[in-house]
Amino acid sequence: MQRHHVFPLSTILLVAANLLIPVAIVTFAIGFFPYKPFLPGLAEYEPLGYGYPPEAPFDRLIFMVVDALRSDFVFLNGSGFGFTQRLISDGVAIPFTAHATSPTITMPRIKAITTGSTPSFLDAILSFDEADTSSTLAVQDTWLAQMKAKKTGKLVMHGDDTWLKLFPGVFDRADGTSSFFVSDFTEVDNNVTRHIPDELRNDDWNTMVLHYLGLDHIGHKTGPRGPNMIPKQQEMDGIVRMIYEAMETQPHLRSTLLVFCGDHGMNDAGNHGASSPGETSPALVFVSPKLKSISKPLEVPAGFVEDFQYYSVVEQSDLAPTLAALLGFPIPKNNLGSFILDFLPFWPEKRDKLQILVRNARQIYDIVAATTSLGSQYSSDCRHPSSPAEELTCEWQQISKTIEKIPATEDLDDAWITDVSKWLSKAQTLMTGMASNYDMNMLIYGEIAAGLASVAAIGAVASSASITTASLLPFVLTTVLYGIMMFASSYVEEEQHFWYWTTSAWLFALAIRSTPRKTRKYFIMGLVALGAMRITRGWNQTGQKFAGEPDIVTYFLSSNPPLLWCLVFATYATVSVELFNSLGNIPTAVSGSLVVGLVTSALSFKLAFTNEDAPELVVGFARTLVNIFDGPSLVNRARAVFLGLGLTSLYPLYNIVAPGTKAPRDGAMQTLHHLYTLFALTQSRTTNVPLFLLFQAIYLYLSRLDLEPAQITMSSLLLQFSSFFAMGGSNAISGVDLSNAYNGVSGFNILAVGVLTFLSNWAAPVWWTSATNLLLLQSRQPTRRDNSSVYMLHAALSTAFVTISLVFVMVACTTLRTHLFIWTVFSPKYLYSMAWSLGQHLIINVAFGGLLYWLGCM
Repeated sequence: MQRHHVFPLSTILLVAANLLIPVAIVTFAIGFFPYKPFLPGLAEYEPLGYGYPPEAPFDRLIFMVVDALRSDFVFLNGSGFGFTQRLISDGVAIPFTAHATSPTITMPRIKAITTGSTPSFLDAILSFDEADTSSTLAVQDTWLAQMKAKKTGKLVMHGDDTWLKLFPGVFDRADGTSSFFVSDFTEVDNNVTRHIPDELRNDDWNTMVLHYLGLDHIGHKTGPRGPNMIPKQQEMDGIVRMIYEAMETQPHLRSTLLVFCGDHGMNDAGNHGASSPGETSPALVFVSPKLKSISKPLEVPAGFVEDFQYYSVVEQSDLAPTLAALLGFPIPKNNLGSFILDFLPFWPEKRDKLQILVRNARQIYDIVAATTSLGSQYSSDCRHPSSPAEELTCEWQQISKTIEKIPATEDLDDAWITDVSKWLSKAQTLMTGMASNYDMNMLIYGEIAAGLASVAAIGAVASSASITTASLLPFVLTTVLYGIMMFASSYVEEEQHFWYWTTSAWLFALAIRSTPRKTRKYFIMGLVALGAMRITRGWNQTGQKFAGEPDIVTYFLSSNPPLLWCLVFATYATVSVELFNSLGNIPTAVSGSLVVGLVTSALSFKLAFTNEDAPELVVGFARTLVNIFDGPSLVNRARAVFLGLGLTSLYPLYNIVAPGTKAPRDGAMQTLHHLYTLFALTQSRTTNVPLFLLFQAIYLYLSRLDLEPAQITMSSLLLQFSSFFAMGGSNAISGVDLSNAYNGVSGFNILAVGVLTFLSNWAAPVWWTSATNLLLLQSRQPTRRDNSSVYMLHAALSTAFVTISLVFVMVACTTLRTHLFIWTVFSPKYLYSMAWSLGQHLIINVAFGGLLYWLGCM
């Protein structure tokens, strides 16, 4: 009789739960991150009944973007923009701080600048895919499209190729540069500057866009106070000088307007993407000799302010209607910006001022009416408006009555201009702050799918015969507390503290638990592990409120490079010894040569990379080694490391697959773990390399304890999250580290760059996945042929945490969808939940971890 293998119920439930995770995530994301609708076509001037649009003072535009140009970089004392400050002092430049709404990423910020609208948060995701063209603005109304429609000249672009992706076919001449090679401070800008002299001599264009990336790259690598920052500011200031002197001397540039700005700022760590004051406060400067007639005296340089809001503060979206009036074209249809009143003196006639403001107000009111279902003929009891939209409509009706009387009068009250400006500001605030067009059905379906996955995962845990209520209590308490925390924005921003304190408490509990049954040595080892955890907590200051504050890296290591390199060399030496010991079943000469060659290759890459990335850290003996290892390019060095790791891993894999004794297989798993450690060191910032020494100390302590599978899972969960934040991770888009995303990659490849980006940001959690596998293999019973129940319980508990926390995050995002911080705190948290669930859990913990355990049990 043929016997059929029947899968246990726990296995079926576990598989079902993990299959439902991507279904839930994608379904919820479709409802939460939809593309916002827009009005197609180009705007045209509509007759107002009392004259044509006023004449524009400018006919050419040079739009110069310096990526991540924070306001204080230009306006504060000690800035490298000395010439720009002199222009402001002379009155030929008017400065602003342009508020950039979150997400402070280049692509959505360019959308806001060119359309005057508020981009979807989905653009923050698409901006990481250089090959994406789905987010194009080719069919949307922008000031670029309007300048092209004027047919008075060509459109030219040099710099960040994001513009070419957003505006395919719009530019007549272009030379794009990639924005993701963040180690490049010079060539990426030289490729822009080399075109400027020829373009300034040409008179066949009416719009020239320049987008410089070097300053942003410096910020990512060394922060806003790095040694390369002031020289880069001086370089950018020299470009402003070159352009301004051409505007003064060349006749065809006499009516040219230079707009010089940042797309976003940066925080004190040099990153961006979130909503801290530094990230949302880029500089904005209008430059032209013509501005002297309307400018007002200003203090130059400006006095220090803590929130980076220097001079007048405007919205980035205000650029669209302001450029429309200054250059003479209709305001883009989807604009939510308000004309900047500082430029009204260009038109001395009050009727011209009326034209500009009324056209702006009517254009925005059309969007208000369409979005809120309030038609232009809407009427209600304006004594008691029931909503902000109705209140706005009632105010518009009062303004309209005044407008109707204007043609019959000879004068226009200045107070009316103020009223219209206030209405524009209120309409802008209302439309910008309104909730997105969420698909509530998809949100609910996603939550239901996540809920079903949670039920299935809990069922898989409950069906395990080896689990006890006592062993589950810490897991349940951690999961519930973490889920509740997702409803508070401050806790989400500072999530790292939850994991730091919970991990410390867990390690302390293990130390107390081990004392009665073990010797005092184990308690001392527990205290050492707690000490390592304490140091780990202070290694990188992360989160939102204290990002950039002093930590171990900035206070001890960056200011004392010899100490840093001693720790780095100690880390590589420790890995070398561990790797050599795990290769003990092959001749010493062979294993020694192999380890020395592999580690030397990895260390030489790290030295060369740091020399390019942060040369101020390469001093003393490290500088000597860099000179000794000078030669191959960084790309070839990284490829050599990856190739060496790949070839070396074939030996332990052979030992696992080939028939043999148990000892070689255990040693082989250790070898694979140490090889991954070398890879993790390669994909980590130099200042984070010594953290792996601390991780190893904690692992050695855990390996000496007789941990049950549930305790191993709890340890793994806590250490994966705490190590992620210790390496500098956060719940903000600005926390994504791209510095190692191109190791061994010579050009953009979405798969290679995507994998390297994930493995560099999650290097430590993946390390703990590998370490967890060793602990699980150690906990199996040698007398049992089937040890799959150990891994199944581990996978079930991991899946239960992921699915339950996912439900909490989804419900929090749905409940708080109208919250002030929905796009700055909760939406980024959902994106990180996606990465943890799909990347770290499904691919690393379940697939990769399961493969490692299966290999170890062969």
